[in-house]
Amino acid sequence: MSGRVEGKVAFITGAARGQGRSHAVRLAEEGADIIAVDLCQDFATVGYAMATSADLKETVALVEATGRKIVAVEADVRDRGQLAAALQEGIAELGRVDIVVANAGIAAMKSNGSLEAWVDGVDVNLLGVINAVHAALPHLEDGASIIATGSVAAFMGMVGTQTPGEDPGGASYTFTKQTIAAFMFELARNVAPRKIRANVVHPTNCNTDMLTSKPMYQSFRPDLEDPTYEDAVLAFPVQQAMPIPFIEPVDISNAVLFLASDESRYVTGMNLRVDAGSFLKFNNFSV
Repeated sequence: MSGRVEGKVAFITGAARGQGRSHAVRLAEEGADIIAVDLCQDFATVGYAMATSADLKETVALVEATGRKIVAVEADVRDRGQLAAALQEGIAELGRVDIVVANAGIAAMKSNGSLEAWVDGVDVNLLGVINAVHAALPHLEDGASIIATGSVAAFMGMVGTQTPGEDPGGASYTFTKQTIAAFMFELARNVAPRKIRANVVHPTNCNTDMLTSKPMYQSFRPDLEDPTYEDAVLAFPVQQAMPIPFIEPVDISNAVLFLASDESRYVTGMNLRVDAGSFLKFNNFSV
């Protein structure tokens, strides 16, 4: 029996670890070849280590273990030229691109009021999504699927509760995830006549290096000077209606797989929340 995305090629940003790696492996398990991109460099404004070249090589090994092909390129999502070149390298070897997963993101929170943190957050999380999509658009044909990674932060109104200028990096995270939803909605309207779909997946707390990091611990436990993982994990469940601290990357990957497959051929312009009830907890009813 063929896989759910058999014969397709997926272009995935932020693929060296975390959700991006999980998406690459899950799509490969269901028959897709992969074009994987990651910067593999740290940011001065981000208080946790980024993925490394070794991490990207591990993604390659995991995809190849499924029997699928992968082209992995170190490239910066902030530079559309680099992304276009990486994508072209993948297409040259794999022949096409059918799925775009604009996933790369950072959380530049708790950077001591640094405006550089705001710039980095906007450039990676928002401009990086736009660049990935726009680099891919000339290559996409009928039936293609574009998927962006948002966040439940987009629905929680956090920007309005922050003291202006207190945490520009943290504010950039919420702002970019809100704006991604608007961008993808309008993109969906414009590509629909070509039978191309565009959707956003919004995770809640997800068990990745971004969540298990000092800046995130500080966000969840601002009452402690130096909170630990053990301190934070007790606070994580406050975000979900379901009594869990976080979800796993594969929970998001299964949603990405659905949106990438022909099972969702008429699903477009949607904000799909994989959030264990975060939206239910923090929002009133809306349709």
